Amino acid sequence: MNRTFSVAPMLDWTDRHERYFLRLISRYALLYTEMITTGALIYGDRQRFLKFSDVEHPVAMQLGGSNPVDMASCAKMAEDHGYDEININVGCPSNRVQSGMFGACLMAKPELVAECISAMQAVVNIPVTVKHRIGVDEDESIEQLFHFVETVASAGCKTFIVHARKAWLKGLSPKENRDIPPLRYDVVHQLKQSKPDLEIILNGGICDLDTAETQLKYVDGVMMGREVYHNPYILADVDQRFYNSSEKILSRFEIIELLFPYIQQEISKGTRLHSISRHILGLFNGCPGAKKWRRYISENAPRADADENVIKQALELVS
Repeated sequence: MNRTFSVAPMLDWTDRHERYFLRLISRYALLYTEMITTGALIYGDRQRFLKFSDVEHPVAMQLGGSNPVDMASCAKMAEDHGYDEININVGCPSNRVQSGMFGACLMAKPELVAECISAMQAVVNIPVTVKHRIGVDEDESIEQLFHFVETVASAGCKTFIVHARKAWLKGLSPKENRDIPPLRYDVVHQLKQSKPDLEIILNGGICDLDTAETQLKYVDGVMMGREVYHNPYILADVDQRFYNSSEKILSRFEIIELLFPYIQQEISKGTRLHSISRHILGLFNGCPGAKKWRRYISENAPRADADENVIKQALELVS
């Protein structure tokens, strides 16, 4: 699994439609599902959460949970459905995940995370990784971070995706937790230097490929999140820059042309155009007509009878 460049799991954003679209721009970046709870897989509409297109590979599922038996059961489901990796969410700071005992609150329970790792690896052959913060609430010591990583690594986890901010579970909203705690890339660099045998992926605040490339001097990979969602064409240079690909970089118009068959197929199955089109609004950011593109799609895609012609008409507004 090459994790040199990956797109972060983002709740309500990195669904299967978004991942299909992003895969048209980058062939090699590792994509992640939005967080899926063990309860949703065990008791909910399992097929809805497990479903993805073969073209999405390499694709990883992010799981939210802390019961080792449930985590193992869901890991097996993910492997059986063809996912390439399973990632445990130990970074989400919302109140909802705290009450469910998963997310960033698990940083204070490294032994439990290690139990989950052991249980999952006992039933699957694909990698099981962990995404976490550098600390939680008042406890932000490097010693505590190292203890967490060492404990989880002792259970067999070899890859740690580190959001270089601590999480405040008390007093900050999930949105504020993405911006207010300061970025500490130096802490992640120190973690890699101290644990050279582990794969350390840096996440948090990376908004351009120059920064991403610079960080690869200190860590094994970089993960980019919101910038990709709002400016997806940033992925156009990823394959050439990080994977030595010689394949042609597609234009924005060529990408949309490749998306049309998918839109038609999904609409024929009952998918609403808006479920797909909401992910492509940022494709023309920085181009003449980008605002008109976004407005036309936003106003017309939610119609019950909307189809690919809405996108075709919007294309005429950009150049």
